[in-house]
Amino acid sequence: MMPPLFVLLLVPALAALTTFIVTGRLLPWLRRKALDRPNARSSHQVPTPRGGGLGVLAGLLPGWVVLSLWAPPALLPELSALLAATLVLAFLSFRDDRKPLPAWVRFAVQSAAIGFILAVQSPDRLVFQGALPLILDRLITGIGWLWFVNLFNFMDGIDGISAVEAGAIGLGTALIAVLAFARIDLAGFGLVYAAAAAAFLWWNWPPAKVFLGDVGSVPLGLLGGWLLLQIALAGALSAALTIPLYYLVDATVTLLWRAYDGETIWHAHRRHFYQKAVQRGFSHNTVSLRIAGLNALLVALATASLHPTLGLGWFGLALGLSAVAITARRFIQGQRR
Repeated sequence: MMPPLFVLLLVPALAALTTFIVTGRLLPWLRRKALDRPNARSSHQVPTPRGGGLGVLAGLLPGWVVLSLWAPPALLPELSALLAATLVLAFLSFRDDRKPLPAWVRFAVQSAAIGFILAVQSPDRLVFQGALPLILDRLITGIGWLWFVNLFNFMDGIDGISAVEAGAIGLGTALIAVLAFARIDLAGFGLVYAAAAAAFLWWNWPPAKVFLGDVGSVPLGLLGGWLLLQIALAGALSAALTIPLYYLVDATVTLLWRAYDGETIWHAHRRHFYQKAVQRGFSHNTVSLRIAGLNALLVALATASLHPTLGLGWFGLALGLSAVAITARRFIQGQRR
């Protein structure tokens, strides 16, 4: 059963309004309880509260609960597990925002949360469309999803960047869900995700008044990964990889680069391409706007890859990689004097 048009318009609007109001109301408390003071690895220079993800979740999660009323019955166990796992990770992540937890604790709980969701997923829902045995399909999916949750957290290092990325993921999956698969229910989830991110952007745009914190970036990584997973399960793996391609490439290349140099890869650093751009003269808003423009292109390529006439297929992903490489190179070069 598809949600009515007024629901598709009203629920995202309410999610955005709730996120905007709750984030503003939380600011005084976050300044007292979760103030992020700059250090040598920071990209900001003024003490700024973190934990704004609480406001995002206050708008996003109720919206997803409402939309689940129109979800296919077979999807309800998976959605219930997803929302429960999101709450667990939000609680753990806010605890980490206030007093850092060991990396192994965070990793173990994230792994258990993703494993729980995949365990209740219908066995006929396969990312590789039956080309691999069920257990191998689930294992690769789980590892990829776990990496996406962590890379989304790693990439949240300058003002506006993750709200921009979440907006692209939400709108991109909504567009593909409608145009390629006639999944109006899935489009609703994407629109609520994007709307909450857009409302938070008011508070997070440079100079940021509040940061997402782990309580925002980790759940957004989990939920955004789920949205992309739905596109992959529908048979469009290349499109699902293309939409978040800048985040995937920047985080993965940087991780390999740091591992090669012998660094402790789970420690904070300033070696991402977008961080290099800021260090070399680009402002936070310029970098975030460039990533927003790149994301728009990636969403267009992902959509075009599924068009029956254009038939880009995996070639769309290749074109996206080229665009990401050009952007990364420009970031490394820095601002021309």
